[in-house]
Amino acid sequence: MEKYNVTLHRIIAASPEKVFRAFADADAIASWHPPYGFLCKVHQFDFKVGGMYKMSFTNFTTGNAYSFAGEYLEIVPNQLLKYTDKFDDPNLPGEMITTVQLALVSCGTELRITQTGIPNVVPAEMCYLSWQESLEKLKKLTEPNIPDA
Repeated sequence: MEKYNVTLHRIIAASPEKVFRAFADADAIASWHPPYGFLCKVHQFDFKVGGMYKMSFTNFTTGNAYSFAGEYLEIVPNQLLKYTDKFDDPNLPGEMITTVQLALVSCGTELRITQTGIPNVVPAEMCYLSWQESLEKLKKLTEPNIPDA
C-alpha cells in the first residue's frame, strides 16, 4: 500500500510553552485535536518518551468511531514532539510518524507539523482539511489570554 506525507505550517499568537502544553495535556488534546464534527475520547495518555497513548474520534452525525494509538518517540519541551500513530482498523495499515516543531517568533509560536506514512486510502485533501480544522481549534484554545478572576 502506497503512503504519502503532509506538511503544515502556522503562526499562533501564543507562547511555545502554551502551545506545547496543548499537546502535552490529555484534556486539551481532546478539545482541539478532532476535526469539526468529531468528538474525541482519550483512553490512555502517558506523555513521556516511550509512553503510549490511545484515543478515538467519533463522528457526531453518524456515531461511527475510529481509534488509533501510538508511542512518544521524542519530546523536547516547548520545541519538539515526535510520535507514532497506528489505526486500529486493519484497512488502514502501517504506522505514521508525526513531528511537531515549535519555535519562538516575535508574535508567538511558529508551528511546523509533518506527518509521514499516511495510508493512501485516506485522501490527501481530507488529511489536510482535518489538520487545518484541528489547528484552527488549537489556535482558539491557546491564543486567548484569560486571567484568573
